[in-house]
Amino acid sequence: MARSVWPKIAVGAALFSLAGCGWLERAERPAWRAQAENYCLARDLVKPSAYVAPQPEIDGPGVCGLTHPFKVSALAEGTVAVDKNVTIGCPLVVALEGWLAEVVQPYAQADFGQNVVELEAFGAYSCRTVDNLAGAQLSEHSFGNAIDVSGFRLADGREIVIVRDWKKTDTQEAAFLREVHAGACQHFTTVLGPGADVFHYNHFHLDLAMHGATSTGPRRYCRPNPPPDLQPPPARPDGLPPAPDLEEPMDVARANLRPSAGPIDLRGPSAAIPPPLAFHIRPAPPPVLPADDGVDDSPTSAIPLSKDD
Repeated sequence: MARSVWPKIAVGAALFSLAGCGWLERAERPAWRAQAENYCLARDLVKPSAYVAPQPEIDGPGVCGLTHPFKVSALAEGTVAVDKNVTIGCPLVVALEGWLAEVVQPYAQADFGQNVVELEAFGAYSCRTVDNLAGAQLSEHSFGNAIDVSGFRLADGREIVIVRDWKKTDTQEAAFLREVHAGACQHFTTVLGPGADVFHYNHFHLDLAMHGATSTGPRRYCRPNPPPDLQPPPARPDGLPPAPDLEEPMDVARANLRPSAGPIDLRGPSAAIPPPLAFHIRPAPPPVLPADDGVDDSPTSAIPLSKDD
């Protein structure tokens, strides 16, 4: 009896030792994500309501999930509906509220004399890789940190649809989409729209990925680049050198994903997401819009930033 038990104990001890060395260590969600959610909640930046309802923690598969998810059916105290319920984190709720109040509604009033009453969205939380490509890094959608907006509905029932209206020339609808896209670049750290790549011909991808910092604030990726008259004045440098680019660990616990060569840093950056920069909104004349460029009508999502930069 002792002979049969002892090998099992020895094997168990060996496995425990290997686990301590990291061989069996489970991939972990980067710490800054939970820190950003906790920071947002601790300061009551989101008020739970019938439209923004707290949900149980989502933990997995792999590192996917949120510590404090919210199911959102409407924003702006229920005055701006979302055409389908979306699950997102507290920081993204705050960013969407700010974008609506400081960018979308002022431009809607300036261009159409009325407010937007509904956001049309393809979706938000989804545990998947970028563009659903095998072997790609996890999308910000996997952390409830991204939303895909496909259009807007005005108070009079008129719809402004990105896939239809972005490419039109000399229309208020196209000008409005250019304006709210440019304004989004000051409220989110990643903004991708038509012209960024073949995947975003029909929606805006908005997320709060942490790309590091520059001497003038958080590093932001905005594609396509807004015209100069829609960009805010440059921020004053803080005198510090830019932070290096950040690359998050891949979810090595998920099937069909392979870790990159070399050790993987599972700790992640420790700082919470900085608050969005202030952005002064002013009505702008309709920009000159590009002609139809015949982009490929492919399934949509976010693509790796390294391909956009």
